[in-house]
Formats: sequence, C-alpha cells, structure tokens
Amino acid sequence: MNRLNELFKNKKSPILSIYFTAGYPDLNSTLDIAEALENGGADFIEIGFPYSDPVADGPVIQASSQVALKNGMTLPILFEQLKDLRKRVSIPVLLMGYVNPVLQYGVENFCNKAAEVGVDGIIVPDLPMYEYESLYKDCFLGNKLSNIFLVTPQTSEERIRKIDGLSNGFIYLLSSSSTTGKDLKVSNEADSYFQRIRDMNLQNPTMIGFGISDQKSFNKAAEYTRGAIVGSAFVKLLGTENALDRVGEFLKMIRG
Repeated sequence: MNRLNELFKNKKSPILSIYFTAGYPDLNSTLDIAEALENGGADFIEIGFPYSDPVADGPVIQASSQVALKNGMTLPILFEQLKDLRKRVSIPVLLMGYVNPVLQYGVENFCNKAAEVGVDGIIVPDLPMYEYESLYKDCFLGNKLSNIFLVTPQTSEERIRKIDGLSNGFIYLLSSSSTTGKDLKVSNEADSYFQRIRDMNLQNPTMIGFGISDQKSFNKAAEYTRGAIVGSAFVKLLGTENALDRVGEFLKMIRG
C-alpha cells in the first residue's frame, strides 16, 4: 500500500489534489511549489511533465508547458529535481503527462526512476489501456506505482468496469469531454453522469477533474466522489507575482 492508498483509506473529508507543470514558472521551482502545496493543505499533488503537443489541455496549461519547455524542463531534469522530494514533501505525489516523452525515456526506466524518487502514481491519459495491461502493468505494479485511468461522460460501463479492475489507486473522472480549464458544469447532465458512476459501486475511489476552480465546483464534485483535482486555476495563480506566498490562501478559497 503506497501513500496514495493510505490517503484514500484514512481521509474522511473531501480530498483536494492540485496539479502544476514542472518547470513553470521557473525551471527550478518544482520542489518549492510542491512544499508550499503541502504546507497549504493539499492532500496530494500531480506534477505535470510538459510536452510540445498537449492536445487535452486548455490554453492555461498549454502556455505553462510551452514556458516550461523553453526553460529547459525535461524528464531527466525533473527526476534530478525530485531526488530531494521526500526530504521536503510527505504527501502523495503523482506524475502526469503524455505518453510520448515516457516512451522516449523508456517505460521501465521511467517507472524505476519514479519509484526511486518517491513518486506514488502515474497519469498518462493517452497510454492505451490494452498496452498498459499487456506490456507495462508488471512494471508499474513492481514499482508500487498506481496507474490512474481517466473516464469521460462518454465512457461505456463495460470499459469503466475494465478500468476499475485494472486500477489500484483512484479513477479520474473528467467532468466533461472538453479540454482543461473549462468551468465545471453544474447541470442535470453532469449530475446524471456523476450519479451513474457512483451507482456502479466501483472498487476504486473516484476523483473529479477539469473545471474545478472554486468552492462551489469543489463541493459539487465532493457530493459524488471522494474529492476533486484543481489544475488550470492553480497554474494561473503561479503566473502571478509572489504566487508561493498565496498558495495557502488559494487552497482555503477552494475548500471554503
């Protein structure tokens, strides 16, 4: 059982996760941001590794990825930065990004390195499920890494059941099929989708992401799942002056 599993097992109140892009706003800000998030009350962190063609991301995260790449962020540099991760951060940490950089780095090397620096889980939205199951599952499990799958409103029940069987952390529910940064729709359609997933009584806990930006949307997500993931709203904060001084205030605004 890794830190992520422990969190979902023991935490009773809604869980808040924060995403940010490694190498943004500065190349070497990764651990400072992670530490500020833990001190501010985040339950777990998702560190995005930038990619040149982030198709699922909205303009805010796309822009942060472009800046990070210009700053020189790469997977080898990120892993070098994360060598001191567990000296400064104790909450669960996940890495999130596209499959192309992982394949270039080597999936086995990636998993080994992630485990070595103390990462608890991986989110690679465009890694096909059949490839994970047939080629990489043992590598993830052997390194005690939770592989997090994504579900959209269009995902069939059959596929969701399959994902649930392959998961060992949580299932990431996209609030919609749009890109990141769009506000969570508080509508009958969204309610129906979230209720449908909840009624499936899945083995794994669920979290909602895409469009969580304030207390209202966080509370809405927590009605149906264990909590929510905030990305674009936090990355937007990081683009402002003295952002690290306001991380605690930002998290209190989300939690209410």
